[in-house]
Amino acid sequence: MLEVKDLMVFFENALALNGLSLTVNKGEIVGIIGSNSAGKTTLMNTLSGLIIDMRIKEELRGGERISVYGKVLYKNKDITLTKPDERVKMGIVLSRERHPIFPESSVVENMKIAGYLRTKKEIQETMQYVFELFPGLTKYKKKRAGFLSGGEQQMLAIGMALIVRPEVLLLDEPLLGLSPMMQKSVVDAIRDLNKSIGITVILSEQFARPVLPMIDKGYVVENGMLTLSGTGQELMDNPEIKAAYFGV
Repeated sequence: MLEVKDLMVFFENALALNGLSLTVNKGEIVGIIGSNSAGKTTLMNTLSGLIIDMRIKEELRGGERISVYGKVLYKNKDITLTKPDERVKMGIVLSRERHPIFPESSVVENMKIAGYLRTKKEIQETMQYVFELFPGLTKYKKKRAGFLSGGEQQMLAIGMALIVRPEVLLLDEPLLGLSPMMQKSVVDAIRDLNKSIGITVILSEQFARPVLPMIDKGYVVENGMLTLSGTGQELMDNPEIKAAYFGV
């Protein structure tokens, strides 16, 4: 469904991704595991097309030069140069790290804003599913999003991405800064949306322990390079992963 071939990304002369290749099949949950600054967010920005907007903005202000090499294929079509808004229409939607919500708007208003490509009926139907997925948000429908906790904002951010009705949902560090209880709620929700409505999920995360049990396969990225890959169970059983991410 989605394939990355020999991807290289430079920020000026700094190499952020180095010859990275991966494959994602329809209906899978795929984990991109790596420590901070490993290149996970750069990969997610490249898959979503945000790297194109970043490059254009940097060129306009005479800032950092961003170069991208390699290919991104979606349903066997080369989308390497496809802009992010076009990728959204194709079904590739990114939920970025650190809860990018509209703080002055209510929970419901945030989801309506996110659904600008959908009909009112589609928004209402998906919103109902989001509140079933995250029942903790139900009592905060009219509350300003900026007053939600970090975990609640993360749930809202994922809900906003779901309103677009993606075929491929990209989640960049969805567990970042969350309590163990909130992490479990988000992990359970990712499992549910994958199994119940068949969304393909690609998530990047440095907290490997809660993620590995639910993924179909994972890729470990270090210094922009792919160092390990395998099923979630294979990575959980790998001594190097245990030492690096579990402290055992």
